[in-house]
Amino acid sequence: MSDQAVLHVKGRILVGPDEVRDELWVVDGRISYDRPVGAREVTTVEGWALPGLVDAHCHVGLGAHGPVDKDVAEQQALTDREAGTLLIRDAGSPSDTRWIDDRDDLPKIIRAGRHIARTRRYIRNYAHEIEPDDLVAYVAQEARRGDGWVKLVGDWIDRDLGDLAACWPHEAAEAAITEAHRLGARVTAHCFAEDSLRDLVEAGIDCIEHATGLTEDLIPLFASRGVAIVPTLVNIATFPRLADGGESRFPRWSAHMRRLHERRYDTVRAAYDAGIPVYVGTDAGGSLAHGLVADEVAELVTAGIPPTEALSATAWSARDWLGRPGLDEGAPADLVVYEADPRADVRVLAAPRRVVLNGAVVE
Repeated sequence: MSDQAVLHVKGRILVGPDEVRDELWVVDGRISYDRPVGAREVTTVEGWALPGLVDAHCHVGLGAHGPVDKDVAEQQALTDREAGTLLIRDAGSPSDTRWIDDRDDLPKIIRAGRHIARTRRYIRNYAHEIEPDDLVAYVAQEARRGDGWVKLVGDWIDRDLGDLAACWPHEAAEAAITEAHRLGARVTAHCFAEDSLRDLVEAGIDCIEHATGLTEDLIPLFASRGVAIVPTLVNIATFPRLADGGESRFPRWSAHMRRLHERRYDTVRAAYDAGIPVYVGTDAGGSLAHGLVADEVAELVTAGIPPTEALSATAWSARDWLGRPGLDEGAPADLVVYEADPRADVRVLAAPRRVVLNGAVVE
């Protein structure tokens, strides 16, 4: 031990929402709660420490027009890191970002492969665009390519109807989700509208992204099946602008998007009150900026979720859900240090004092 440099974090270590320790040590990039003996060099950081934040809906390697160059993807990941996001569930990307796994200075990523959408029913250059007969095969392909998740596009605008509409028949969705589960992957789906949800939940889906169409009659079904939602409220805030842009061509769709936006906070609070798991995701990538995790946590609080629970949705419970450790003995030292207690005011998350990734102070 005498020839090793050690990081000492002291103040208040938020191991859990109610479990607080006074200090931890980082030795060989891992967390220890035992003081090391005879360390060569000790660097001390003081403040309130949280596990590295989780963005459970993020797109690294994706831009407004599809895949981006490696240097752009790197900057996306660095921007998230600067915000304290050290674990990302990449909810669909056409880029191969495996090279990030070899970088100790970039956030850890759990990939869902590439989006799977109906033909001409999603943003160009983002997804595999297929028909229902091919859904099982493509889900199996992305389950093997991803890190335990597959991403479907559950609904999108149907130009013939002029409104949002479900993309997949129940039978096709059920067969595909069953195949993903057989291969050890969980399945999530982009869903704005109401009518895509029941079939997907009854087909066995594990999570719904956005979930703006979650209505009172569907909430018990979600709760009984344990289906999580990732509301991405910082993205839903763009709905009025999108509706204005589509008003002339698709007035029915525009009105629908405005209704979904207007009730967004009530939707999220009703889901939380019913016991539906809610997690933080920003939908960064595409047209939305990276580094918005603090804004999303604040949005959950605005929706009526208690601050500590909103914090857990990007920290302790989010890591449990994704099967990644927090501030556990022997875990990789991925943590963020703040000036004040984020449980008292989640706005503290917007200004990390220090970011520690794999045991190194990177910010």
